[in-house]
Amino acid sequence: MMKQALLTLRHVSLPQLLAAGLLAGSAISAHAALFGDDEARRAIIELRQRADSLQQSQEQTRRSLLDLQSQIEALKADQARLRGQNEQLTRDAADLQRGQKDLAKGFDERLRQFEPVSVNVDGQDFTADRNEKHDFDEALALFRAGKFPEAGQAFAGFLRQWPKSGYTPSVRFWLGNSQYATRDYKNAIANFRSVITNAPMHLRAPEAALSIANCQVELKDAKAARKTLEELLQAYPNSEAAGLAKSKLAALK
Repeated sequence: MMKQALLTLRHVSLPQLLAAGLLAGSAISAHAALFGDDEARRAIIELRQRADSLQQSQEQTRRSLLDLQSQIEALKADQARLRGQNEQLTRDAADLQRGQKDLAKGFDERLRQFEPVSVNVDGQDFTADRNEKHDFDEALALFRAGKFPEAGQAFAGFLRQWPKSGYTPSVRFWLGNSQYATRDYKNAIANFRSVITNAPMHLRAPEAALSIANCQVELKDAKAARKTLEELLQAYPNSEAAGLAKSKLAALK
């Protein structure tokens, strides 16, 4: 084979050899250039692929950030709503506590309305219902204000409302005085006499006896008045009313 190649080359001229060399060189250069273009295209494709991948990654990251931002805003809204609910619950709890305190206070006040109170009237100590005390005080206030008809009605109403009251002797006395002031002498005598009969040791009993005599004088019954005054002096000789009774007896004779 070698010999044949040498023999072949012997028959080839120099110009032919040069031309053949040039052709071979061109082929090698073309092949190298072709190889370089392929590498560049692959590099460009890889760069494009990387750019696309990076863009997709950035887009995904952007969407993730938007989702995260939405979640954060939703959490903030939930937190604000929960804060508002907590504040409302706090206010509701405070209102409930105030309501319970007011209810307990009102309940205690209602209970106290039914609790008896200790009173001292005309030297007498006893217990009375709060409403009972209130009714007596109001009736007495009317009498002291000079409203005698209204006071008489109030004292008469008291006796109907509280028939077994410890105030009864005092109520009878002031009712008699209210009736005396309105010239209802017969009923006044009946109430004054009730004080003496049912509570002879009552502080107002001597005054009640003197008031009976005064009513009898107004009724032009001097004889009955003298008898009443004499009984007063006998029953209550050391009372203030006894001194007045002596003066009246002297005037009637």
